[in-house]
Amino acid sequence: MSKRQSQKYKIDRRMGENIWGRPKSPINSRPYGPGQHGQRRKGKTSDFGLQLMAKQKLKGYYGNITEKQFRRIYAEAQRLRGNTAEQLIGLLESRLDAIVYRAKFVPTVFAARQFVNHGHVKVNGRKVNIASFRCKPGDVIEVREKSRQMALVLEALESQERDFIDYVDVDAKAMKATYVRTPDFAEVPYPVRMEPNLVVEFYSS
Repeated sequence: MSKRQSQKYKIDRRMGENIWGRPKSPINSRPYGPGQHGQRRKGKTSDFGLQLMAKQKLKGYYGNITEKQFRRIYAEAQRLRGNTAEQLIGLLESRLDAIVYRAKFVPTVFAARQFVNHGHVKVNGRKVNIASFRCKPGDVIEVREKSRQMALVLEALESQERDFIDYVDVDAKAMKATYVRTPDFAEVPYPVRMEPNLVVEFYSS
């Protein structure tokens, strides 16, 4: 299991955006970068800088994905037919931890990875503890029976912080979700503007 050394909210401050849309994010009260130079005026960012920022933001949004893993996902998206940017988003959203997060079984993408790794989730009736497991349309993801009374799960399902989405059909009472289809980029409810086309440019240059 890969470890992310920095705290997740440092990503928000480094990007200058609340990339998960969470009310606790420090960027809500300190809309500038971290460190003693964080409040300095910034010069014009180069094209490469914009591409790098777009890549770091998208990669950071999905939690503990390492650069190696993210590059591998991009390479797979590139091999698929169609628009590479759309395919990249589709592959990221089909990860088991992403679907657990979209189903509101947990409050954050980081909690989703840990929740899966600790064996609290079943896919089509079988326990799966690999966060990067690729789900296919029609797969049924559910919280294991012994884990359904966890405060983390109950609070997340009742939270009004996020809405349910069309491409994951959730039965909150049964704590089951069906991955209906691979979403288009426009359907994914990112709280901030994501630019996967710039990510494609970054890796293509």
